[in-house]
Amino acid sequence: MRTSQKGIDLIKSAEGLRLVAYPDPATGAEPWTIGYGSTRGVVKGMKITEEQAERMLMNDIARFEPELDRLVKVSLNQNQWDALMSFVYNLGTPNLASSTLLKLLNAGDYARAADQFPRWNKAAGKELSGLTKRRAAEQALFLSKA
Repeated sequence: MRTSQKGIDLIKSAEGLRLVAYPDPATGAEPWTIGYGSTRGVVKGMKITEEQAERMLMNDIARFEPELDRLVKVSLNQNQWDALMSFVYNLGTPNLASSTLLKLLNAGDYARAADQFPRWNKAAGKELSGLTKRRAAEQALFLSKA
């Protein structure tokens, strides 16, 4: 499955666009982030254009799609896929791989899997309002009919 425009828009909205590298909001340091939340190869002081940010976003999504496909063993509708892609884009596949969310999902318990989204609203042990909003948006998308 591929990420739809709705999924891309959710990621863009949650991440925001920053053309100058900034430190991780939770740690105030590593990893440095740029564009729409890209971290690969980003260093302090780095600057990019909007076009570069778009390319980095699409490259990151293309990298995560096969990983998400490998982890999920049940059928997903497009909205469920897009919600999980936003989750993975933000947290990485190792966090999804070890999560109760994935265990419940792969057991076919979609409703209880959806209940897990709000639990992932902390970074460095601190609850972040931006993550709370993002998880609520992901959960709503996951539960909506495609």
